[in-house]
Amino acid sequence: MKIYLYMKKILAIITLIILNLAITSQGLFAQCAMCRASVESSISEGAGVGAGLNAGILYLSVFPYLILGVIAFLWYRNSKKRHAQRVKISGNYSG
Repeated sequence: MKIYLYMKKILAIITLIILNLAITSQGLFAQCAMCRASVESSISEGAGVGAGLNAGILYLSVFPYLILGVIAFLWYRNSKKRHAQRVKISGNYSG
């Protein structure tokens, strides 16, 4: 039962961090206009910066999802191992 309370506490902290980042990131949207102006000027000059910029954005956006996925997988695996240990100790295995 302690593990579930611990997991709920961590989930609440992560949720608060994400909400805080979502609320306080309004100043970051100004960068999008600067990138857009840069791409538009480079495209009008004939340079292929737009495709490279899009690839860079996709590259940078993948890593946060990978990190969250690895953390979620490790959390799930650890939870599953602890559950198996509790079942083994209690002798309530019905499989």
